[in-house]
Amino acid sequence: MDDQELTALLGDLESDGVERKASISDGKKIRQAICAFANDLPNHKKPGVLFVGVNDDGTCANLPITDELLLSLSNIRSEGKILPFPVLQVNKRILNSCELAVVIVEPSDAPPVRFDGRTYIRVGPRRATATPEEERRLNEKDAQEIYLLICVLLFLLLSMI
Repeated sequence: MDDQELTALLGDLESDGVERKASISDGKKIRQAICAFANDLPNHKKPGVLFVGVNDDGTCANLPITDELLLSLSNIRSEGKILPFPVLQVNKRILNSCELAVVIVEPSDAPPVRFDGRTYIRVGPRRATATPEEERRLNEKDAQEIYLLICVLLFLLLSMI
């Protein structure tokens, strides 16, 4: 995502694709947000974006974005609390004269993604624990993609005959 796209998201309201955090003091909520973005229950097939260093109202929190902070955010990916591992990018950006960390979370190819054994999703601007019905939908989403892939492969094989 380029700076123009990120600036537009930063200036908009929180949604099922955007979350803001003033700091990384509540690591549990950051992990839940990453898990929820990876699950992509609305099936936007677009990354979710977590802005760190920005208040809920979009104003700059003046958080120093250090190498240690960026490393801490990057380490969330493979620490084993979110499984399967999410695909994410962590970058330092300056948007609207505010230095912040941007975590871009790709939708998972193998949902549901769980944090500490629980499945989190986005419900509009907030995180929530998935209901059994929502977990079933996440599982079906993966099965539907596998089914479509098998159909395409069969079609290609039959067209070679």
